[in-house]
Amino acid sequence: MSTDAIHDDFRRKIKTRDQLREAIGTLPRARKVILCHGTFDLVHPGHIRHLMYAKSKADLLVASLTSDAHINKASFRPFVPQDLRAMNLAALECVDYVIIDDNATPIENLKFLQPDFFAKGYEYSAEGIHPKTREEMAAIESYGGQVLFTPGDLVLSSSAIIEATPPNLAMEKLLALLHSEGLEFNDLRTALAKLRGIKVHVVGDTIVDSYTYCSLIGGTAKTPTFSVKYERQVDFSGGAAVVAMHLKKAGADVLFSTVLGDDPLKDFVLNELEAAGVECQPFIDPSRPTTQKNAFITNGYRMLKVDKLDNRPISEAAIELLKRQLSTWPADAVVFSDFRHGIFNKLTIPTLSSAIPANAMRVADSQVSNRWGNILEFQNFDLITPNEREARFSLGDQDSTIRPLALDLYKKAGCKLLILKLGERGLLAYRAPNPEVRSFFTVDTFTDKVVDAVGAGDALLSYSTLTYRATQSTVLASILGALAAAVACERDGNVPVAPEDVLKKINSLEKRSRFE
Repeated sequence: MSTDAIHDDFRRKIKTRDQLREAIGTLPRARKVILCHGTFDLVHPGHIRHLMYAKSKADLLVASLTSDAHINKASFRPFVPQDLRAMNLAALECVDYVIIDDNATPIENLKFLQPDFFAKGYEYSAEGIHPKTREEMAAIESYGGQVLFTPGDLVLSSSAIIEATPPNLAMEKLLALLHSEGLEFNDLRTALAKLRGIKVHVVGDTIVDSYTYCSLIGGTAKTPTFSVKYERQVDFSGGAAVVAMHLKKAGADVLFSTVLGDDPLKDFVLNELEAAGVECQPFIDPSRPTTQKNAFITNGYRMLKVDKLDNRPISEAAIELLKRQLSTWPADAVVFSDFRHGIFNKLTIPTLSSAIPANAMRVADSQVSNRWGNILEFQNFDLITPNEREARFSLGDQDSTIRPLALDLYKKAGCKLLILKLGERGLLAYRAPNPEVRSFFTVDTFTDKVVDAVGAGDALLSYSTLTYRATQSTVLASILGALAAAVACERDGNVPVAPEDVLKKINSLEKRSRFE
């Protein structure tokens, strides 16, 4: 039997609550039914013993699991999304049916399904009955059912296991997400091929990222000063400029509008953009420098970073030029790439936003780092891609766990798709729900080895934007964005990501999924 056939066999055990009631029947039944409910974030030996004991007390065992939307016990939980958790339980021979409970507690489903028994773990009775457990007992006893407590000689914690040694489930989560959306790896390839020819207007702050490599000579005796020998300097066009180059490399037709100083770095940027095939229409301001961020690196360690910049708001003349460029160029998508170096602020954002063509997709990314900025100033955009720190700053919220934080940001921003970047933990995406799709989903990182994470967000922004415009699929946009970010992380320097590099990632993942 093929792997897909085995998976389909397991999935037949996973039921909606209406399907489940039809399958088990109503009271009185010829076959006794017992229900176990929990998170089952990682199925461990304690769970197996609990389920096997429950199965021994009835003819049919129903495993009920809490849906992702009601799990808030830690910042990045559930570790395993609900579809994959359901699949894990369905794969167990002792489990006859699985249901994902969309309610905060199992009480409603207990009343609806009316199992003969409800099994609880020993830990729920060891130190007295918890009030919530009493509510569950009252619900099942109301129709003549019975609560059973399973033996407690083996009590483990999924949370403790996850925190101690979190397993790498990126592949399993990806397969579960693709299946839940009716997608396959070929859909990723098809989406990647659709990116060519999309017209994208990028507006944002240019940054020259410089890496000055040195070797350590020693320190001085009188002061805590390191002495290093200069070896070489490598410059990259970064900030919004590399976003434009990522988009061009992916196959888009790109216009880049920015503000540059009248200095040699301006010429460097314009030459790089021309070589990359990006059309640039800059506003040259001789009163400010072209922004440069120079990292001094010795033996692989970044010892010092020196920035040359001017964060004053840009001039009225620059704003008028940007408005004119925005309103006249026929863009399919407009990307505001904000690094808070003068172009974007609470006064200019509404002005520039109003100049975006009516039919263009609106995208914003506000990488504020240690500067003042707020992603919520970009209201009612189609796509925004902040990281966790930027999200917490914009909401003034340092305490909420990730999912409620993302939901709050999604609602207050009024966006269609929020991709919250979580670094080594991947991303969390929120989208407008409908009866066919869930409101949020996660994608783990696909990076095999991190070489340089700088610029990964720019790659994600670019590929997510193009994919969302080409396919209108939030899931395809998020996955291709995550794949592009992974490619960027595996390289030194902020180098534009090519579609063939993303395709290699797709092919590699599909091969791994088939255990080849």
